[in-house]
Amino acid sequence: MIGPTRLLALAALSTVALGASSRVVVADDNDLVLSRLGTISGNSVVGSNINFRSLASELGVVMAPRLLEPADTLGFGGFHFSADVAFTSISSDAAYWNAIEEPSDGTMATTGLFVKKGMWLPLPSFEVGIGAVHLGSSHLWASQGYVKFALQEGYHDLPLPSVAVRGAASRMMGSEQIDLTVASVDVVVSKDFGIAGLFRASPYIGWNWLIIVPRSEVIDKTPNIDSRDDATDANMNFVFGDQDDIIRQRILLGTKLKYYIFTLTLEADFALAGSSVDDRAGTDMRCIDVDPSSPTSNCDATDAAGAQATFTTSLGLDF
Repeated sequence: MIGPTRLLALAALSTVALGASSRVVVADDNDLVLSRLGTISGNSVVGSNINFRSLASELGVVMAPRLLEPADTLGFGGFHFSADVAFTSISSDAAYWNAIEEPSDGTMATTGLFVKKGMWLPLPSFEVGIGAVHLGSSHLWASQGYVKFALQEGYHDLPLPSVAVRGAASRMMGSEQIDLTVASVDVVVSKDFGIAGLFRASPYIGWNWLIIVPRSEVIDKTPNIDSRDDATDANMNFVFGDQDDIIRQRILLGTKLKYYIFTLTLEADFALAGSSVDDRAGTDMRCIDVDPSSPTSNCDATDAAGAQATFTTSLGLDF
C-alpha cells in the first residue's frame, strides 16, 4: 500500500513532468522572425524579395563553411580535432535585420566543433572533415563538411608553396521559416616552416566562392491569430518565391601554429559586398524601385548585403 508521503511525492513529480512537457520554447535574440519582411496588402501578404535575399546573403556568410586550414593535408594517417569561436560583422542597421527577435550590435558570434581526417583514396593528398556550428543567442545550427585535395604539398625545405583546392557545404537547421544551404569552393596557398626548432608555422592565403541557396517555408504574418477563430487569417500566410542562387566572394588570411600535437589557428575572412540579382521572368522592374504603397514580389531583387569580416580563433589537436 502506498503511503500519503509517497503519494504526495508522486503528485509533485507528475506536476513537474507535466509542466516540463507543456513548456513553450522561448525564442532567443538572434532567432529569425521572417514575418517582419512581409507587408499586408489588401487581403494578402507580400514578401520583400530584396530584404529576404539580402538577409539570406549575410546570414549565409555567418553560417558559411569554416576554412581554418592551410593547403597541406594531414597525411593519410592524420587526425585533427578542433573547437573554434568566430565573430562576423553584419549590417545591423539595414531593414532586413529587423527580422530577428532583438536588435543586433553588428556582430554575430558562432562556435564550432570539427573532426578532420587525411586519406589516400580516391587520390593521395586527400582530406575530409565534418563538424557543426552554432549561432550564439539562437536555436540555429549548421552541419558542415568538406573535401580538400592538395595539388602540391610537402616541399617544406624548398621555396615552393603548398597549393590546395577544397569543396565544402553547410546546411542550416533550427528554423521553421527558411532552409539555407551554403556551398563553397576555395583555393589556398600556404608555406610551412619551423620556428626555433619548437613550433611549426603555416601562414596561408586564399580565395573562396560562396553559393548561398535560400528557400522559404510557409510564414505566418499573424502567428497570434488562429485561423480557426478567424477564417480570413489563412490569407496571412505567405512564402518568399524561390530565388536565384546568391553569390558571395571571400578573401582569407590566416596562420596555423603547431607545438607537439597542439594547434592554434588564427584567421581573418573578408567577404565582398553582395551584388547578385534574382532575375524574375516577365519583368524588368527592380525591387528597389517598387512603390511602398503598392508592394509586389514580381520584381528583380539585387543583393544589398554589405561587406563582412569574420575573425576566428581555433584550438585543436593533431594526431
